[in-house]
Amino acid sequence: MLLKDIRDYQILFLGLFLVLGIGTRDWTLRPELIGVAIATSLATQLILSVVIGHWSLANDKGQSPNFRSALITSLGLSLLLRADHWTTMAIAAVLAIVSKFIFQVGDKHFFNPANFGIISALILTPDAWVSPGQWGEEWWYGLLFLGTGGMILQRIGRWDTTAAFLGSYSLLEAIRNFWLGWTWDVYWHRLMSGSLLLFALFMITDPRSIPNSRIGRVVWAICIAGLTFILRNYFFVSTAVFWALFILAPLSILLDVFWLAPRFAWQEKDEEAGVELLTQHS
Repeated sequence: MLLKDIRDYQILFLGLFLVLGIGTRDWTLRPELIGVAIATSLATQLILSVVIGHWSLANDKGQSPNFRSALITSLGLSLLLRADHWTTMAIAAVLAIVSKFIFQVGDKHFFNPANFGIISALILTPDAWVSPGQWGEEWWYGLLFLGTGGMILQRIGRWDTTAAFLGSYSLLEAIRNFWLGWTWDVYWHRLMSGSLLLFALFMITDPRSIPNSRIGRVVWAICIAGLTFILRNYFFVSTAVFWALFILAPLSILLDVFWLAPRFAWQEKDEEAGVELLTQHS
């Protein structure tokens, strides 16, 4: 691969989606809010890494800032979260990064940072909203997301999570569609959502916050699909997928206790090799 870390490709793809969405979907997205999200995420990551790094030096555990993670989080916020004021985006970015440092069990954070920032902004501010239908239903968006997301998932080995989530959710919607006697174009209309694919490929598969074992990931994804189905169809929550992930995020810790497995870790190979190796260690 041309870039040495697979996260660089994720940053590239998310940036591409942002440009594509602004250029082809007529999003009401202000460039200054994107700048606020990126700057605030990077600054918060730096400050907390320095503070925790100084504390950790006494224990010989120096920690360098993880700017790739912060940039991915800020791009996720820019893609999904909308706000009228820059302060709302700043609050979302700060809390997204802070969640990684606070909500940990055994040095593993269990909230997806971008998802935590989105839900925090929805709860704490009056002007934040999410537009799940912002991508429309054009088929070529789906192919683009599947192609780019599939490349990343193949490298990190987390296809099982996406497959379990989409498979379970699709089955539940199919059963409901059949039970109500609706035509199948209604079914495809509910599934062909760019935001749903973005969630399934790039958010629910974050390898650092999801269960470590394969069986744990499958059970966890099925639970999220079930809760999403309930929230969307019986409580009419348009942002059901984000609430389901937020509510069930702590379940990943319990599943790690039930099914022990090595924790996922990023590790870069020698630069001369030009590839990025994803390893797992205890």
